[in-house]
Amino acid sequence: MKKILKTMGIVLAVLFLAAGIYIGYMMIAYYRLPDKLTLEVKKSGSDGDFAQEFQVKQGEEYLIMTYNIGFGAYTEDFSFFMDGGKSSWAEDKDSVLASVSAMADLITEADPDFIFLQEVDRDGTRTYHVDELEVLNRFLKGYYYDFAQNYDSPFLFFPPWHPHGTNVAGLVTYSRGEITDTIRRSFPISESFSKFLDMDRCYSISRIPVENGKYLCLYNVHLSAYGSNDEIREGQLSMLFDDMQADYRKGNYVICGGDYNHNVKEAEIENVPEWAFPFPREDIPDGFHMAIDDAGTPEDIAHDSCRSADEPYEEGQTFTITLDGFIVSDNVAVKEYRNMDCGYKYSDHDPVVMKFELE
Repeated sequence: MKKILKTMGIVLAVLFLAAGIYIGYMMIAYYRLPDKLTLEVKKSGSDGDFAQEFQVKQGEEYLIMTYNIGFGAYTEDFSFFMDGGKSSWAEDKDSVLASVSAMADLITEADPDFIFLQEVDRDGTRTYHVDELEVLNRFLKGYYYDFAQNYDSPFLFFPPWHPHGTNVAGLVTYSRGEITDTIRRSFPISESFSKFLDMDRCYSISRIPVENGKYLCLYNVHLSAYGSNDEIREGQLSMLFDDMQADYRKGNYVICGGDYNHNVKEAEIENVPEWAFPFPREDIPDGFHMAIDDAGTPEDIAHDSCRSADEPYEEGQTFTITLDGFIVSDNVAVKEYRNMDCGYKYSDHDPVVMKFELE
């Protein structure tokens, strides 16, 4: 009995020591990027892809798309462990390449002038270290783009049966017109232990000159979920809206798009999970509105932009909600608005597209 107890004591001591070392590693390795970083603007494609000059003008229609690509892992049968599902990695490297390529092909076919992408992995255990931005750029030619990192985790030894590992990901903004000014703003986030599991939340601002001397200001966002921390959520929106108002007061045109992690449809839905609560429309500042409200017909937005990832997708059974979309300043006229129905084949999100005109 003494030997058994001694052995058990040694095992427990080793486990506690390992846990302490791991927690120390997490705390030492954790960092956040500083606020107000200037982002590098690059070109996708060769100089020949930019042969025709693209000038943003008043009175012309443009197409913009927002798409959370789910780091190329969310095929229809994928469920994510942090949402109550099973998987922490994509199925395999070939699956990641196939999904990202298919989404890039879909984007190319839609031929948007401006693109907001979220959850683009650059170097991740969960995606077999595929640089998804490099894959996207093989398809998306003739765009200026910038990348805003919002995730760089130390090795997450969770779940124990298939650790999530280390992952680097972020937001990508593409523009046919030249991006001449960029900035990455760091959102306030929780300072509790949950910060080790969350993203380094941020938004990017990409400004494109307009022919009349003003700027088209593109805000690419991925907000924290509703229930994470109400004070943090409110702080994030306050910061975002302050910047948007400052651009609008200068006479610029503002489009904010991305994954809001809130239901952006006007009608409230009963018995929804906490992460799908309504967007606080009362907080949207004067001079701005939800672009989804300008959709031409109910059919245009009947399909939801996001499905629950706690189980593989099954049409008619899996919970769906619209978390993605655009907020526009009142000098941006919405001409068409549509939630694209791709059946969640490549991501737990489907794209949202909008035609607009600068007034």
